[in-house]
Amino acid sequence: MSQPEEYVLTLSCPDKPGIVHAVSSYLFTTGCNIEDSQQFGDRDTGLFFMRVHFSGGGPAAAADSSAKPAASQGGGGTLDKLRAGFAAIGDSFGMDWQLHRAGARMRVVLMVSRFGHCLNDLLFRSRTGALPVEIVAVVSNHPDFADLVASYGVPFRHIPVTRDTKAEAEAELLRLVRRDEVELVVLARYMQVLSDDLCKQLSGRIINIHHSFLPSFKGAKPYHQAHARGVKLIGATAHYVTSELDEGPIIEQEVERVGHEATPERLVEVGRDVECQALARAVKWHSEHRVLLNGHRTVVFS
Repeated sequence: MSQPEEYVLTLSCPDKPGIVHAVSSYLFTTGCNIEDSQQFGDRDTGLFFMRVHFSGGGPAAAADSSAKPAASQGGGGTLDKLRAGFAAIGDSFGMDWQLHRAGARMRVVLMVSRFGHCLNDLLFRSRTGALPVEIVAVVSNHPDFADLVASYGVPFRHIPVTRDTKAEAEAELLRLVRRDEVELVVLARYMQVLSDDLCKQLSGRIINIHHSFLPSFKGAKPYHQAHARGVKLIGATAHYVTSELDEGPIIEQEVERVGHEATPERLVEVGRDVECQALARAVKWHSEHRVLLNGHRTVVFS
């Protein structure tokens, strides 16, 4: 007997009574079974957030009256029928919602400059199945990592960037994103500031790793700045990219304690490790649809 399909529903909306009942009732009437459900009501913003992992929705979804509009449109299978049936509930509560097939590998582009530790870490995790992503290309403004990327069997695109060619380079990136149906762009130590227009077009779909426990030590040589201040914690921050440099909603942060004897070189070494860890977790959680935007913050369901 084949296993039923599994799906993930995420939503946010103004908090009021009846949301959980409406969602669970819809899933019940469409023949679905809830595998896991998490929710959070933010008293500060008055918003409600929910992530539901469920299975089923086969014959019952097609038979249920709430799913009939999708069938009449000749939709693309159970997922389309579930989406069409849920739309009325989403509208009634003013929801921002998404419904995805669980386990589907998210299509990702990695961007890198001349520090390759995060790039190599993500390529390795993807190959071993530790990340549920399909890396469709690596884009770099330098050719340094072409051989590394080729060893993983991933296409490498060298797109040089200068002040005069920045707009053209970003246009080429957008063409790649659209052509290859890219769902997420990851700045794996890509040392170029993206334009406001690009940030807006890919809003909520670009993750950056910042080599600091934000908001401290911005700019050049953060670990040397940290050494000069005698810090006791080295940190890294993975966040969504916005037009405000390094101020996007934070997804994950990682720290490691260091002693007074640590040199700037040792801080760089430690920093690279925490950058890889924070970025990998952020990419994993995003690709599993565990991260929901909450204004300038995020809600991250475990």
